[in-house]
Amino acid sequence: MDDLPSAVLFACSMNSVRSPMAEGILKFLHGTRIYVDSVGVRSLDVDGFAVSVMDEIGIDISGHQAKTFDDLEDTYFDLIVPLSPEAQHRAVEMTRVMAVDIEFWNTFDPSVIDPDNREQRLAAYRQVRDQLMEKIENRFPRVRAIDT
Repeated sequence: MDDLPSAVLFACSMNSVRSPMAEGILKFLHGTRIYVDSVGVRSLDVDGFAVSVMDEIGIDISGHQAKTFDDLEDTYFDLIVPLSPEAQHRAVEMTRVMAVDIEFWNTFDPSVIDPDNREQRLAAYRQVRDQLMEKIENRFPRVRAIDT
């Protein structure tokens, strides 16, 4: 009946934009039904543009604490979703002797957009947010209550 994984890890290069957005979206959609975490190959404080565009849809990621693969206290995940090629390589390396599924979702890094053009930059972050929302809604569908 329920094919959802019990624990999902999103990973990207810095754990400051894409993976915190994905983590926030999945938590928003499923609450505590799925354990969700995110990491980066390296860590950098959460990006202000990511916080802003997520706030636009009612998801607060401002308290996100960036961490790396090495910072993980528990490595038990049913699914790891790398969002960058660098994270994909690190996930494969980490899971060589683990029974875990990896789904690579190569996702554009909006932080590379011209920092002097705020509107273009926000548009790129919104596009990434919306693409992640669509992929996550499709991959982790919400279970509908059956009328009784």
